Amino acid sequence: MGNLSLITIIIIAANVIISFKAFGDYGFFEKYKFNVGAVRRGEQIRMFSSGFLHVDNAHLFFNMFTLYFFADVVIDYLGSFKFLIIYIGSLLLGNLLSLYFHKDEYHYSAVGASGAVTGIIYSAILLQPDMSLYMFFIPIPIPAYIFGVGYLLYSIYGMKNRIGNIGHDAHFGGALGGYIITLILASWLFETHLLMIGLLALPIVLLFLLKKMGKI
Repeated sequence: MGNLSLITIIIIAANVIISFKAFGDYGFFEKYKFNVGAVRRGEQIRMFSSGFLHVDNAHLFFNMFTLYFFADVVIDYLGSFKFLIIYIGSLLLGNLLSLYFHKDEYHYSAVGASGAVTGIIYSAILLQPDMSLYMFFIPIPIPAYIFGVGYLLYSIYGMKNRIGNIGHDAHFGGALGGYIITLILASWLFETHLLMIGLLALPIVLLFLLKKMGKI
């Protein structure tokens, strides 16, 4: 882990400043959170702005702490500009998938950088699949690709069973964004990490098969 890059500092600062503004201003929070009804009425800014809002300090800290660990992997391989494309693209695709799955639930709302951060995690896994991840509750390192596949499968399970107050579909959409955009920006991965690309694609294919079958 090297020094934090400027773009990572800017993103973390934006999340902190905007989230803290919303903590003390309920009207601001309501105006910029992701809400299906509002988005369908034309308030598309919420698709972007909701990614910088959080429900509390713990939610904000966990997302920014996770970003802190994975951002440099992507930046080292692809540079700051492409990192930013992946971050914003994953944020938007996470909310697009939420909109797709909840399009008839006009009350459905969500906030958080989780989709964007998950996209960065999956980009990092594609770029450096041999890295290991440490989970708080598991004392041994987990290969990144096992975490990647497992997380997507858990997200499908969470979406199917509506587990917890968690936007599993936004997480999945963010991962999908990180996956697709990274492959577009780093097409050389098809020559070096083809097996990993196929492995991470399996849960994505499974999700859309389940959706087509009406299981989700």
